[in-house]
Amino acid sequence: MPVHIARDLTPEQIKAYRIADNKTGELAEWNYDLLPLELADLQEADFDLSLLGFDESELDKLLNGEAEDVLVEGETEPDAVPETPELAESRRGEVYRLGDHLLMCGDATDADDAAVLMGEVEADLWLTDPPYNVNYEGGTGLTIQNDNMSDSKFREFLRLAFACAKEHMKPGASFYIYHADSEGYNFRGACHDIELTVRQCLIWKKNSLVLGRQDYQWLHEPILYGWKEGAAHSWHSDRSQTTVIEYDKPKQNDVHPTMKPVEMLVYLIKNSSQREETVLDTFGGSGSSLIACEQTGRICRMMELDEKYCDVIRRRWAEFVHGEGCDWKEKTPAIEPETNNS
Repeated sequence: MPVHIARDLTPEQIKAYRIADNKTGELAEWNYDLLPLELADLQEADFDLSLLGFDESELDKLLNGEAEDVLVEGETEPDAVPETPELAESRRGEVYRLGDHLLMCGDATDADDAAVLMGEVEADLWLTDPPYNVNYEGGTGLTIQNDNMSDSKFREFLRLAFACAKEHMKPGASFYIYHADSEGYNFRGACHDIELTVRQCLIWKKNSLVLGRQDYQWLHEPILYGWKEGAAHSWHSDRSQTTVIEYDKPKQNDVHPTMKPVEMLVYLIKNSSQREETVLDTFGGSGSSLIACEQTGRICRMMELDEKYCDVIRRRWAEFVHGEGCDWKEKTPAIEPETNNS
């Protein structure tokens, strides 16, 4: 690893350095290009790698060229979500910095909001979970904004949201769009309207059904998959992947009505992007895709309209990174929009 040798420090400077070194260690990230090389050199010199703090599985992955499979562990469980507050601290139009990520409390259908969130950055992947227009209400009484429109209004809502996202995607950037089968025509139609080609439809098979009034109970959720034209798309897995993906529903699903397991989002993100690339989510919900980006070393740009859910996202990320009880508002400050490219 690159190093800087400090010489001739005073006792006071040494004390200050020790403090700063511990603090910066909390903020640092691994360089996964250099780390495996350094570990290999130590292994060749018969150094006991178990002394470095990595477990055996992590070392195996790093030494065998599988650094991509090493996930960042948080202070809380990835699927842990704080309760929705009665009064929101977040405000419409504000952009918040969450480490390397940005969250805007804004409208996914508003081109100006999208421009503020993205600036000059183009997304390498668009992964999102829009309202399904099914007037969804979970067992806890939770609801979703823009989830009960007429057919024509919902189609236009999706068209505007998808167009805003497409404008800020790189050519060749892939997309994953969760949706309800009952609204499949409008979701596919909105993609067609803005010339986003749906290549495949993945099926998320759940571990338990969603009990409803229909004859056949829902055990799956479809996901539209494709990419923006103009360049070859990015694929970082093998050819053994199938269109049916099986993941358990989050055990805690009483904060947002349609929460997705972070483990599943990690799977999709790793298949279609690389470390330090940008993942856009224009319907943030409870922030699961942002946690998946934190775990996989991606940079998330997230939009969420509901001020209360913006609070949930900010607190969820802060507690995942810094631990429960941290000052989540101080850890996720509002920033000026013109500084959002740094």
